[in-house]
Amino acid sequence: MANILIINGPNLNMLGKREPEVYGTLTLDDVRQHTELKLKDTPAKLEWYQTNLEGEIVDRLQKAATQNYKAVIINPGGYAHTSVAIHDAIKILQIPVIEVHLSHVYRREGFRQTLLTAKACMAIMTGLGKDAYWLAVKSQL
Repeated sequence: MANILIINGPNLNMLGKREPEVYGTLTLDDVRQHTELKLKDTPAKLEWYQTNLEGEIVDRLQKAATQNYKAVIINPGGYAHTSVAIHDAIKILQIPVIEVHLSHVYRREGFRQTLLTAKACMAIMTGLGKDAYWLAVKSQL
């Protein structure tokens, strides 16, 4: 079994309500269900985590460093553009970390085009919508 941690940052709990023209109408739970359905015949065991608090993301990444995960998939939300703390916590991990974004960040506002946290990740998936998560997981199986 491949244990994979999926971390979601701020405002992802508001998917379906927040900017549906950018993020669509699916909720985070819908994205989770879609991901798990796409991976049902794989050895992936997913653990989902969401918080709006930067320090809690750092704490979860630090805890993951001592647990038995094959990879971490992270959507740091708005912290992707600003968080040195999350960047540094990702670098602690000795396993692959893939950053995902539902929207195509390079077609959005200029400030969203700098992905500080992604610099610590092995790969970035952006603009794939609900498929970003399962494709990121699949890449690690």
